[in-house]
Amino acid sequence: MMEFTAEMIAGFLGGEVIGDKNAKVHTVSSIEEGKAGSLTYLTNPKYEPFVYTTGASIVLVDSSFTPSRPVAATLVRVADAGACVLRLLEMYNAAKPRRTGISPRASVAEGAVVGEECYIGDFTVVEEGVRIGKGCQVYPQVYLGRGVTVGDNTVLYPGVKIYEGCVVGANCILHAGAVIGADGFGFMPNAQGGFDKIPQLGNVIIEDDVEIGANTCIDRAKTDSTIIRRGVKLDNLIQIGHNVQIGENTVSSAQTGIAGTSRVGRNCFLAGQVGIADHVVIGDRVKVGSKSGIDKAVPDDEVRMGYPALPGMQYHRSSAVFKRLPDLEKQVRELEKRLAELTKNQQI
Repeated sequence: MMEFTAEMIAGFLGGEVIGDKNAKVHTVSSIEEGKAGSLTYLTNPKYEPFVYTTGASIVLVDSSFTPSRPVAATLVRVADAGACVLRLLEMYNAAKPRRTGISPRASVAEGAVVGEECYIGDFTVVEEGVRIGKGCQVYPQVYLGRGVTVGDNTVLYPGVKIYEGCVVGANCILHAGAVIGADGFGFMPNAQGGFDKIPQLGNVIIEDDVEIGANTCIDRAKTDSTIIRRGVKLDNLIQIGHNVQIGENTVSSAQTGIAGTSRVGRNCFLAGQVGIADHVVIGDRVKVGSKSGIDKAVPDDEVRMGYPALPGMQYHRSSAVFKRLPDLEKQVRELEKRLAELTKNQQI
């Protein structure tokens, strides 16, 4: 178990210790649930009352923070507590021991190439022609199909399946149950009233520094490649259709679905349960609200909300009217009734 003292943390972050410089921590917790031996942080003023009651040993605070009453925990004052928390988590994660070696219960084909300092867990299958870069962590029950390439320092958590011919870049993280390269949803109606399967002959290319959540599926292209560009972050339970391309540093929350051959630009944000129709082009830096449906092209720097999705301000104005529709309908009926009476009186 790794331990860090308040003095070590302050030195690493360029901060100041208020309290016991020898206070030790071995884990990180929220400020509400802090316990002895944990490090916590205050980044939102709403949580200040917990500073005085937390059981955590060390609390990271902004340099501007001044407690209004005594604090039992040791404080470490830093310029930006939020940014420093991220640095500490990265440091803690990097310090964890990495597994190495190939399990005797794994099946690694003779023609596969495994880089230095890799870990391959129990019951993993690595087929012919696979190339795994150095420092990769391949957890139990992963399947790497014929000709798959995995870049350096990539992590494949248990149950990841990567079909033949697909490419995963360096420094990627694929969480449990992710499926890369399954057939795209392609069928052609036939004369008998059924459907003929369209062969899916392409692959999936995932560039460097991509993270893919648990049980997310990225389908192989019909021809050419489905492409996930550098720095993309996909949450759990996302479906990416065949021949889709997602631009650099775009992020998507859970349960989003992107239909075949659509294009999503760079630095976009897709909230949860967004649906994008096929053959749609979305520009760069677009933001889409949760449960929105996109069925037509969206230019750069736009905001879309609702179903069908509308420009952000138009959606908010419309939503204000939606809530009043029953009253508006009643008013319209009353006006129609009065108009009918006036028309009748004029005829008399």
